[in-house]
Amino acid sequence: MKNPDRPVPLASLYGLFFVVGLSSFGGGLTAWFHREVVLARQWMTDDEFFSGYSLAQVLPGVNSTNMAVYIGQHLRGAIGAAVALSALLTAPFFIVIAAAVTYNLLLEIPGFAAAMAGIATTAVGMIFRMGVASAKDSLHHVPPALILVATLVAVGILQWPLLPVVLVLAPLSIAASWWRMKQQVPDPSPAASEPAHQETAQKTPPKNAQ
Repeated sequence: MKNPDRPVPLASLYGLFFVVGLSSFGGGLTAWFHREVVLARQWMTDDEFFSGYSLAQVLPGVNSTNMAVYIGQHLRGAIGAAVALSALLTAPFFIVIAAAVTYNLLLEIPGFAAAMAGIATTAVGMIFRMGVASAKDSLHHVPPALILVATLVAVGILQWPLLPVVLVLAPLSIAASWWRMKQQVPDPSPAASEPAHQETAQKTPPKNAQ
């Protein structure tokens, strides 16, 4: 895990996001972020990463760029967010322009379409692995597991619109998480510590007895 006294160098941050932006084909950027930032370099914990991932999902814009801004800001503040986002977009900016100019020529290359389909399938697999990793903690508790299953059924099977599903299930999920966290916090009230004081008083003999 990163040391607060030794922040992540901006050069390392730029290099990571540049490589991810250069070599991530067919989507799956967020899954790659999770592997590199959490698993490989341990710059963030799972809780920190998936908190940002949840935020990136509900904010406007592309999830991958939202995550780049979140990770960069979390690690190095505003300058880190700017470095991460610029690094992520540097290589794709020039590659997409070059691909747009030569797109018709690329389609004539034998096996090009099959290669793109295979890359997209790999990206789906990476996203699926990250989904399993983010859901494993939720499955340990009944309310989050029920909301997870309800979201899967509503959006994935019944094909209901995403916005109404989120508006209904998100408040329920937040309430369930808040209730579970509240149960884990010890009660600081004097009544909660009174038995301990009584036990100490019983073990301490009175001065007159001595």
